[in-house]
Order: sequence, then structure tokens, then C-alpha cells
Amino acid sequence: MAEAAISRTNLIFRGACVTHHHHADDYSVSSSPVSFGLRKSFSSLKLKPPRQIDTQFQTFTRSSRASSITAQTTLRIGTPQKWWEKGLKENMREISSAQELVDSLTNAGDKLVVVDFFSPGCGGCKALHPKICQLAEQNPDVQFLQVNYEEHKSMCYSLGVHVLPFFRFYRGAHGRVCSFSCTNATIKKFRDALAKHSPDRCSLGPTKGLEEKELVALAANKELNFSYTPRAVPVEEEEAPVPASKPGLAVPHPSMSANDEKTLVSAGR
Repeated sequence: MAEAAISRTNLIFRGACVTHHHHADDYSVSSSPVSFGLRKSFSSLKLKPPRQIDTQFQTFTRSSRASSITAQTTLRIGTPQKWWEKGLKENMREISSAQELVDSLTNAGDKLVVVDFFSPGCGGCKALHPKICQLAEQNPDVQFLQVNYEEHKSMCYSLGVHVLPFFRFYRGAHGRVCSFSCTNATIKKFRDALAKHSPDRCSLGPTKGLEEKELVALAANKELNFSYTPRAVPVEEEEAPVPASKPGLAVPHPSMSANDEKTLVSAGR
């Protein structure tokens, strides 16, 4: 009986092992592509070599970087121009520093120079700008210099500019020939100044540019990177005072003698 029981137990154990083996075959992992028993439903998962993955990542990074640069370039190109940059002519230039303004006026020679003080937020400046560009085109021999008040407030303060739009005209040895504020309503004032000061002329002496006191004020302004040495004023030699002359003494006339009087009387008779 004991042997029969042992043999029966072995049969049950073998059957369980066989059954477990069949189930294990259904979920076994082989070297073939993984399908988890659904070979027809899903495509096989294939791993790529590390070098190929790294190459594709670099390609993706480069393409992304190129796309970013292209987008930034597109944004820059598409940025609209500022109103004071529109319609500029060859004889129009924006000033970037006090030194550039001084040099531009000093090196202009006998040419008429118009300094245009403006502000981006000034409605009158914006409305007048197209006409100034038109006048610049009609007068190619006149140099137009633009000074942005918002970027050069300290310099404008030293030059005494407190109203906008404001214009200054400079010509050769005469220096500043006129200055005024102008709008669309008073544009005739600007035209008249051009007609008066633009004709050809020959200045005697060096180009003056800014006045001496303005140059000193710019140099004294600590916010500006500008230096200037005042011109030496020649000292006139003092003439020695002329001593006052003493009044001359009256020379007495020789008195006539009695005989002379008698002679004169006789002659008169």
C-alpha cells in the first residue's frame, strides 16, 4: 500500500510539472522579438545601436537650433522701422554723442548744418519729420543732424534745449546763425531760414561750431564723455599812462618903450 501511494504521488507531481511547463512555454522569453503571445497584433520592438541614436539626437538638436535662429531672424526682419528712421536721405544722420556733434559741426567747413532736436514721444516731431526729409532731399548740400532728446537729455540740457521740435542752423565761421522751434503750422519759418542761409558764401576764418560757453558746459557735465580745453584769450599789453603835460607859462611880451609909442603915433598921423 505504501508503494502504491508513493507511485501515485509521483504521477500527480509529474502531471503538475508538465502542466506548469506548458504554461511556462506560453510566457517564456526567447531571443526572438517580444510579442507577449500577440504576434499578429503588435509589431516587434527593435532596439537601435547607441551610435545611431546619438547621431539622430545631434541632427535633431541642429535642426531645432536652426529653426530658432530662423525664427529670430524673421522677427528682426519683420520689426517695423521707427518713425524717425523712415525716409532718411543721404545728408541726414543721427548723432550718438556730444563728441560727434562737436566734430560734425567743426568739420563742416562752409556747409550749412541743421541740428534737429526731436523726441520719439513728441507728436509734433513725428508729424514734421516727413517734411524735414523732403526739405533735406531738396537741399542735398545742407547737412542735417538728428539729436534724440530721450537718449541725450543731459547733453540737450547743457545746450539749453527745453522745447521740441527745435532747430539750430550753423554756418562756417559765423557759428550759429539762427535757432527756433517749428511745427507743421510754422514750416514757413524753416523754409525761410534755409533760403537765407544756404546760398554759397565764403567764410573768413575757421569754422566756429558750438559757442565757447556751450563747449565749457558740455565738458563740465559729468554724465558726458567729453573733454574740452578752453581757448587761451590773448592778454593785451597795457599801455603806459602818458603823464599829463603842465600848462605852458605865458611868455611876457616885451613892453614897448615910450619912444616906440611916439613913433607909432607919429606914423598914424
